[in-house]
Amino acid sequence: MKLEHRHQPLLPWRQFRRRVINYGTAATVMIIVSLGVGILGYRLFGHLPWIDALLNASMILTGMGPVNPMTTVAGKLFASAYAIFSGVAFLTSFGVLAAPIFHRFLHRFHLEVANKDEDA
Repeated sequence: MKLEHRHQPLLPWRQFRRRVINYGTAATVMIIVSLGVGILGYRLFGHLPWIDALLNASMILTGMGPVNPMTTVAGKLFASAYAIFSGVAFLTSFGVLAAPIFHRFLHRFHLEVANKDEDA
């Protein structure tokens, strides 16, 4: 997923839209994998039913907090590690999703500034 260099023109809308879809797909995969890790962890270490494991993993991943208290040491250790992992995973996936839009904004701004410098 290579982005255009600062001296290159802006990507046409069709290619930009494809880039946003590709980055959105990557972010979605990151979220699904992270959710899967949480579901399996809460199921195995917290001994929760599948639906409760999904609920806890979803709530932790989005920063809302746990629903079911962990009663085992393994469950508590997993919940702690998953909470830290989830914060990083969620912010990283948002960064991946926003990257092409932010890059286009900065690239366009840079092109406008460069054109003004050439005119002066």
